[in-house]
Amino acid sequence: MTAATDARRAIDAVWRIESARLIAGLARMVHDIGVAEELAQDALVAALEQWPESGVPDNPGAWLMAVAKRRAIDQFRRQERLERKVEEIGRDLESRQASTQPEPELEDIGDDLLRLVFTSCHPVLSTEARVALTLRLLGGLTTDEIARAFLAPEPTIAQRIVRGKRTLTKKQVPFEVPQGAELAERLSSVLEVIYLVFNEGYSATAGDDWMRPELCAEALRLGRVLAQLAPKEPEVHGLVALMEIQASRARARTTASGEPILLLEQDRGRWDQLLIRRGLAALERAVALTDELGPYALQAAIAACHARARTPEETDWERIAALYERLAVVTPSPVVELNRAVALAMAFGPEAGLRLVDQLVTEPSLAKYHLLPTVRGDFLVRLGRHAEAREEFERAAALTRNERERSLLLERAAQAQAAV
Repeated sequence: MTAATDARRAIDAVWRIESARLIAGLARMVHDIGVAEELAQDALVAALEQWPESGVPDNPGAWLMAVAKRRAIDQFRRQERLERKVEEIGRDLESRQASTQPEPELEDIGDDLLRLVFTSCHPVLSTEARVALTLRLLGGLTTDEIARAFLAPEPTIAQRIVRGKRTLTKKQVPFEVPQGAELAERLSSVLEVIYLVFNEGYSATAGDDWMRPELCAEALRLGRVLAQLAPKEPEVHGLVALMEIQASRARARTTASGEPILLLEQDRGRWDQLLIRRGLAALERAVALTDELGPYALQAAIAACHARARTPEETDWERIAALYERLAVVTPSPVVELNRAVALAMAFGPEAGLRLVDQLVTEPSLAKYHLLPTVRGDFLVRLGRHAEAREEFERAAALTRNERERSLLLERAAQAQAAV
C-alpha cells in the first residue's frame, strides 16, 4: 500500500510539472487543444496503471509523451485520415524511443507553451474563457483552483473550459503565436493568464503546500519570453517586474517545515537580491515606455517599495497607499480596495483601514474570500478588539482551502482569544 501511495504521489508531482509541456507538444502535432488534452490524460491513465508496478521511469516526461504519441497514431488510424501525420509522428517516436533525454525545447517565440497560451487566448473566446482554459492547460490547475482564483462558482468555470475547447476546435484556430495587430489584441489576456498562474504558485489556493514554485517559475519564464517578443509593451515589463520582485521573497515566505511567514515578519536578508535587481530594471523599462502606468506596472511599483525597504519600519506606506489609489482608478475591484485598506492602516492607523474594509463586507464577490476576514481580524487586533478578531480569524480559516494557511489562521485566532 505504501509503494502504491508513493507512486501516486510521484505521478501527481510529475503531472504538475509535465502536463503543460505535454499538452502543448501534442497540440502542435494534432492542431487541436481538446484532442491534445485527451491524449495527455490517456497517458496519465497509463502511468497510473503501470508505474506502481514498474516504478517511475528515469525520464517521466518523455515516457508520457511517447505513450500519448502512440495514442495519437491509434486515433488517426481509427479515423482513417491524416496518414502523413501518422508517418511523421511514428518516425519521430522511433527516433526518440531509445533515448532517455528530455524532449528538446523550442527557442524564443517558437516555444510550444507560448503557442498554447496565445491559442487559448484567441479572440473567438470570451476573456473569461481564455483565462480559464489557459490556466487549465498551462498550469494544470483544477477547475476548483481556477474558480477560486476568479472568485467564481466552480460549475461556471467548468462550462467555460468545455465551451472554450469546443469553440477552438469548431473555429479551427491555428496553433501559433500571432503577429502584428493581432498580437496586441491578445496580449492583455495573455498577461492576465500568466499572472494568475504565478499567483497560484505564489499562494496556492488549496492543498498542503503554501507555495507551488514550479508554477511561479513557469510564469516567470513565459513573462521573460514575452518581454523579448514585445519589447515596447510597458505592461509586459511591468508584469515581469512584479513577478521578479515577488519571487525574490520565496525563500523567506516559509519556515523549514513549510509554515507561512507573513511579509512583515520575513527575514529580508533571505530575499533574492538578483531577482530584486532584475525586477527593478524591468520596472524602469516599463516607466520609460509610458507616461501612464498600467495595472501591472503599478503593482510592481508597490512591490518595489517593499523591496527597497531594508526593514519593515522603513516601508513607505503612504506611497503604497497612493499607488493603490491610482490602481483603483485604473482597474477598480474589491480586491484592490482590500489591499488599499491594508496600506491605509499601515500609513494612517487601523481605524482608517477598518473603515474601508467595513464597506467591503457586503460585497458579493468577497463573500467567500478568506483574506477579507483575515485583514479585518488584523485591524481588530491592533485596535484591541480581540474577541471580534478571533471570530474573524476563525471565519477566514473556515474559508481557506490551503492547509498551511488554515493552521496559521487558527493559531492567530487562539492568540486573539488568549488576549481577551
